[in-house]
Amino acid sequence: MSTANKTVNSLREAIKNAVNAAQNEGLLPDAELPEFTIETPADRSHGDLATNAAMVSARAFRSAPRKIAETIMQKLELDGTGLERCEIAGPGFMNFFFSRKYYTSVLREIAAEGKSYGRSDYGKDKKVLVEFVSANPTGPMHVGNARGGALGDTLSSVLEAAGYDVSREFYINDAGNQIEKFATSLEVRYLQIYKEGVEMPEDAYHGQDITDHAKAFAEINGDKYVEADSADRRKALVDFALPKNIEGLERDLLKYRIKYDRWFRESTLHKSGAVADVVKQLTEKGHTYEQDGAVWFKASEFGADKDFVLVRSNGLPTYVVPDIAYHYDKLVTRGFDKAIDVLGADHHGYVPRLKAALTALGVDASRLDVVLMQMVFLVKDGERVKLSKRSGKAITLVTLLDEIPIDAARFFFNLREANTPFEFDLDLAIDNSSQNPVYYVQYAHARICNILKTLAGEGIEPRECTDEELALLTAPEEIELINKLAALSDEITAAAKDYDPSRITRYVYDTATLFHKFYNACRVKNENEALMQARLNLCIAVRTVIANILDMFKITAPESM
Repeated sequence: MSTANKTVNSLREAIKNAVNAAQNEGLLPDAELPEFTIETPADRSHGDLATNAAMVSARAFRSAPRKIAETIMQKLELDGTGLERCEIAGPGFMNFFFSRKYYTSVLREIAAEGKSYGRSDYGKDKKVLVEFVSANPTGPMHVGNARGGALGDTLSSVLEAAGYDVSREFYINDAGNQIEKFATSLEVRYLQIYKEGVEMPEDAYHGQDITDHAKAFAEINGDKYVEADSADRRKALVDFALPKNIEGLERDLLKYRIKYDRWFRESTLHKSGAVADVVKQLTEKGHTYEQDGAVWFKASEFGADKDFVLVRSNGLPTYVVPDIAYHYDKLVTRGFDKAIDVLGADHHGYVPRLKAALTALGVDASRLDVVLMQMVFLVKDGERVKLSKRSGKAITLVTLLDEIPIDAARFFFNLREANTPFEFDLDLAIDNSSQNPVYYVQYAHARICNILKTLAGEGIEPRECTDEELALLTAPEEIELINKLAALSDEITAAAKDYDPSRITRYVYDTATLFHKFYNACRVKNENEALMQARLNLCIAVRTVIANILDMFKITAPESM
């Protein structure tokens, strides 16, 4: 448990003990103390921690909150809590101030835990499956996939740091309508090599990758499949091109520093009978009906806005059935405690359908959480870059990573919450100045490394400080910086709760800002050797925190820039 959390817990116990002591002496009535909060005030000049314990106790203790606060403070013992004093504000808020020992303990904790600092056991090792990107394997990944990749991978890292047992998974849609369209596109491009007048359907895939696959297939097979049965020709083309696409997805994502624990194929659900079993189970439970030759699911009885088709009149399942089977496999067959999907915002209406089906199958649908991700807009020279999928000129993930550093891509795509549209400034991403947020953070890390290197060249090496020496860190910039460092574990836990890695991006940017502020206000090298060593210890603590977060984001922490 972090120093900050220990302090909060100690304060909570101290308040309860003070109330008990006051009750034993008849200073407060014998009533149960209501639940109360302990928070960090927005304005730290009013205190480092604040509680509403007296405010929420007014009815139970039949007294004015301020009088209750005065009674609690009279019996309050703060020794060993990391707090040195309490002040009462307004109608009865109680504000507390950290002791010098608290700040010393924070720096010692960071030094002792090193690369593990900020991690916690909040998740209690619960098994979580994070599925993200899952782009159709019918073509290259685009900018939306780039955001989903950075978001999903970093969210997984945040959950791991918060104490969850996390698995990363890519769901390969290698069955269904998109594969049929893929086959059609390949077939047309292949036939066009040998025949005139073969037209590409408007709704097919028009990208250059389709043409390239068809030409590569023809170089190997020649005109062997021109007069073959269409089904055989389409199968041969898909069997040739699809594995190459999947290999390409894995290669491109590895370049993006994303490594999955499993690549799960939709086709396995069809082959195993899991897709058919979903329909069978729902039917046996009485949750389906037939209409116009199709099998419908009574989704409206389970929270969805309307019923929907499971099996078409031609006997083929709709796209949602394998998705239901897939999530049933996640939560039941494989037994994950939680499944998290990172999806595009266009899946908004799809989620209630999926949850309704899971509920009907007897699965607690709250075990499925979905992070809906808004669109990305690329900006260059102050204007949005036009993207077009159908024309085949969409900017791919690889193209993007050729234009900008991977560090910038992973950081920038986590600058905003997933549910907000994001304008990605291509010019800013390659700018080596403090205007570039990832450069700004990396520069703080490099600056600390440079301080240590420069002093080492002068024969000055950092050493472990005594409590008295660390207590010399009293400048406002030093205190503000240590308070920020102390909050890392809570920030990671909050980001895990909210599925919001951007919270950590903001945190590390603010940490870098406070470090630069400290560096400009407080001379690290000075004639007071004890103070210099204390400040070196603080610099090393900041370096540890920044490095830990950049490592979590799979972003490099340079020692020089």
